[in-house]
Formats: sequence, C-alpha cells, structure tokens
Amino acid sequence: MEGVRINKFLSAAGVCSRREADRQIEAGNVTIDGHLAEAGSRVLPGQKVLFQGTLVEKEEERILLAFHKPVGIVCTAEKREKNNIVDFIHYPKRIYPVGRLDKDSSGLIFLTNQGDMVNKMMRAANMHEREYVVTVNKPLTEFFLRGMAHGVPLAELGVTTRKCLVKKQGKRKFGIVLTQGYNRQIRRMCEYFDYRVESLKRVRIMNISLGDLQPGEYRHITEKEFSQMQKMLAKSRNNPIRSEKGEEK
Repeated sequence: MEGVRINKFLSAAGVCSRREADRQIEAGNVTIDGHLAEAGSRVLPGQKVLFQGTLVEKEEERILLAFHKPVGIVCTAEKREKNNIVDFIHYPKRIYPVGRLDKDSSGLIFLTNQGDMVNKMMRAANMHEREYVVTVNKPLTEFFLRGMAHGVPLAELGVTTRKCLVKKQGKRKFGIVLTQGYNRQIRRMCEYFDYRVESLKRVRIMNISLGDLQPGEYRHITEKEFSQMQKMLAKSRNNPIRSEKGEEK
C-alpha cells in the first residue's frame, strides 16, 4: 500500500511517539490536506500534514538529549499539563520524551526526535536495561531483597515481574536493574512486601548514565555513546508500542 501510516509519519518527523500520535489523531488534532486524519490514514508524497494547526516538516538533525528530570515534572508533551517536560526543558527544536518517569520520581530520561529509536528502546521484548536507586521507609531485609530479585506478582496488572538484579546500598537504599516497564512497577513491587518508596531515581538507561547531571540539566548524547547505543539496538524490533500499562516508574 502506498504512503506512510500517519502515526509513523508523525513519529519520524519528531512530533511525538506513535502511541501519542494515535491519541492526537483520535482527539482531532491532525489533518492531512485539510481533512481530519483517522487511525490508519496514510500520508502520500506531497500531502500536507498539520499537527495542532502547524505544518509538519521532517527534522533532519538527529537530536538525543539526556535529561535529569526533577520531581514534579510530568513526562508528556501535552501543553495542557503546566508542568510538562517539553516546556520545562524549553529546547529550541521539537522533541519529545522517550517513555516516562512518574511525577514523584527523578532521574535520567531521554528526549529525542527519533521515532524508530524510541520504539526500539521502549519495547520490553528488547530487554534493554534501566537502572534505579530506591530509598524505602524501613530497613531492608534479606527476604525483601531476594523477593524483589526473583519476580513479584502484581495482581492488579495480572503479571509477575521478570527476575532482576537487586543490590543493597544502605540501610534503606537499594539499586535495581529492570528490563521491562510496567506502570509504577518498582513502587508496586515494594508495596507487595509492605514497603513504601520514599525516593526513586533512574541512574542509567542502556549504556547512558545520569552521571553528574543536576536536576533540571540536560546534555547531548555523545557520538561515541550514540554509536554504542546503535549497536545495542541493532537486533531490536521497532514495532509500535501497544501496551497500555506504561513504562516502569
């Protein structure tokens, strides 16, 4: 079939992720040659696409930022959210966040205009690592650490988490490395053992570490880091993300 699916077109142009594109299309914010787009609509060469009234033109420059999200910032490009991450970072070109960290969490998140890269990174089946440092409300026990590492049933989501690496870092602090991403996963896992998360920071995604970035600061991913990431993504699938359970936070 000719043309490109509208959600893929918007993603490739650096407007938003495919999932967000589907939401915007449903909300009536996308037109093709003056007609409202529908899920599954295709864009043919020469057609004009408007997103929220603005002409969509593909950004040729590759943009990939590492950002230290502060607590209180929401990982969305939605302008109606006053604390949205895109307005906070105020980057001069159109970018959008890769996945999410919830409002109460802090740490590393990527912002980019590379739609295919987003899909490859965030698909849980691709097993890309994300590392977190977590502080809870009471002293850690061996039972808790072993339980977290060996898979936790999350009844409300109907899943059991994958086995993962968990390492004690203090009386109430531990590190955890995940390769999947259910909504509020770490918080839910802790609650299963009657612990409450007091702080949660993401310190690494794949080969990129938070390093000494301060809350609210960002940096461009280096060419060396990008090259390493490309190698890690080489065998990953880039099918659109379809799960509604969201990325781990």
